[in-house]
Amino acid sequence: MAQRAVWLISHEPGSPLCGTVRFSRRYPTVEKRATVFNGASYVPVPEDGPFLKALLFELRLLRDDKDFSESRDSCSHINKTSIYALPIGGEELWPVVAFMKNGMIYACVPLVEQTLSPRPPLISISGISQGFELLFGVQGFLYSGQKNDSELNTKLSQLPDLLLQACPFGTLLDANLQNSLDSINFASVTHPQKQPTWKAGTYKGKPQVSISITEKVKSMQYDKQDIADTWQVIGVVTCKCDLEGSMPNVTISLSLPTNGSPLQDILVHPCVTSLDSAILTSSSIDAADDSAFSGPYKFPLTPPLESFNLCYYTSQVPVPPILGFYQVKEEEVQLKITVNLKLHESVKNSFEFCEARIPFYNRGPVTHVEYKVSFGQLEVFREKSLLIWNIGQKFPKSMEISLSGTVTFGAKSHEKQPFDQICIGGTAYLKLHFRILDYTLTGCYADQHSVQVFASGKPKISTYRKLISSDYYIWNSKAPAPVTYGSLLLLDLSFLQSPLPQLKKKQLHFKGIPIPEA
Repeated sequence: MAQRAVWLISHEPGSPLCGTVRFSRRYPTVEKRATVFNGASYVPVPEDGPFLKALLFELRLLRDDKDFSESRDSCSHINKTSIYALPIGGEELWPVVAFMKNGMIYACVPLVEQTLSPRPPLISISGISQGFELLFGVQGFLYSGQKNDSELNTKLSQLPDLLLQACPFGTLLDANLQNSLDSINFASVTHPQKQPTWKAGTYKGKPQVSISITEKVKSMQYDKQDIADTWQVIGVVTCKCDLEGSMPNVTISLSLPTNGSPLQDILVHPCVTSLDSAILTSSSIDAADDSAFSGPYKFPLTPPLESFNLCYYTSQVPVPPILGFYQVKEEEVQLKITVNLKLHESVKNSFEFCEARIPFYNRGPVTHVEYKVSFGQLEVFREKSLLIWNIGQKFPKSMEISLSGTVTFGAKSHEKQPFDQICIGGTAYLKLHFRILDYTLTGCYADQHSVQVFASGKPKISTYRKLISSDYYIWNSKAPAPVTYGSLLLLDLSFLQSPLPQLKKKQLHFKGIPIPEA
């Protein structure tokens, strides 16, 4: 009673082949026995491609398959048993057990311990009943509690190890694959492992796992009809796993709320042992790509001793957290400024700090400031030609604040005053600096209860989140400004007084972002 091979095939009517082999396993030792038992009637197990085509043909699942086939469609070949003979290379592979459930085709080739010519009665082939039992066990494992494709992919990735336990050398020992999964997990905890050479030592002490999610939001806002505002979130998940044992196994899951923004461009640490393909294929490069994966994002790993960055990601959130409007009007030695800021209603209104820095480049020192603020306090740094609007820890109930005033400058001194090649004439910006604790703009979080630790002792699990501003600029809407398109920064240099060839390379960088010269 053994199986020569097992297949799982997804039926995909719209694809060229109408199906894809999701899993296959062959047992060479059983195949060797088949050559002995079957003798001259032996037919080898084919490769996945020919087997897929032959099985879909026999099941009438090929596209545009309307022609009559004597070997398949005649009245003498009515199939009532889910046992098939597949024509492959001028021979027939028999018996093949196959059935379809939930769009997945389950198939196997049982070992027949006698000659196949003439074909023995099905009741005499014990491997057939065992094959059905194995396939039903696999089908039950894949769809027990399965909610989405990512969970199905995860379970498919577990099948090779499970079949080593449940069906070693093609002989079924336990059709309940969940039992095999539990025994594998138990073995990973109880059986001692050798110290890997890349791990310098082991941890001794109270077990604990710390997970910190930090998101940085970038934005360029213009308040212009012909230039679109841009913003993007870049996140990093930092972990510290203090666990006893030479090779503790941990699974960390990141989740999103219902209205969360999918994570994209995910890069993981080398200690991650396996990964769902849907996580890797979610990319921000193709704007027309609708394959965004909304999690949960599971990372099985063997953590190092030190703190490490589990993964990096980007995300395109629907709106920036703070919308801004900035206008500067020049009148001789004075500048009239107007600033309006609005916190989006979906953002947590609780800041560790929040301030707007308004620099004035290529001018003399600030000699006089007249201003009016609706909220917060304004600090003036005269020698630095800088205004800092300290907004505080909360926006008012209206979520909107404003600043207006007049700034007067003295005589310009090139040696002391701030200089900037970009901010010439009316080109100016304000830069927002803020931090919000226990919050992420994407909604990404690590659920303490979803963290799985396969090590001795019950660890204390701590999770943290924070959102930080990074390169958050609001430009004067009455003057030219650098323009961003996605992650590439393109600069309108027409307002520069110096010819482009005279600019040095270091001047062709805006706040650390390279600008193409051609």
